[in-house]
Amino acid sequence: MPQQPELTSPPLPASPAPELGAVPDALPAPHLVPPPTSYAPQRIPRWLERAELYLRVLLRMYIGVAVCYAPWSHLFWDQNPLFVQYPTLAIYAANGAVRGLVSGLGLLNLWFACEDAIRHWDR
Repeated sequence: MPQQPELTSPPLPASPAPELGAVPDALPAPHLVPPPTSYAPQRIPRWLERAELYLRVLLRMYIGVAVCYAPWSHLFWDQNPLFVQYPTLAIYAANGAVRGLVSGLGLLNLWFACEDAIRHWDR
């Protein structure tokens, strides 16, 4: 015998659909109609734009220096638990070209940080 779920709330009575071309009985009350929103867009304060730029450049420079330094650090790169667990990956990571590629990504990040700081310096 299939089990039916219990009803937790009483069913709501259905109302008939309005006929086509029928005029509604009453207009909605004025307090229920939302007022039109015509707000002007707010301008971001200058100090907030400068603080965001400063933090963005600082973060990019920090990440760029860390990524440039990481492949040449014996403590971080050679004794990395990921490379210890997967020896095949450690063979590729020990390659000088891979280290240079990762350092190049760090230099690229430093370049973007400096470019961003110089580009917004003029404004």
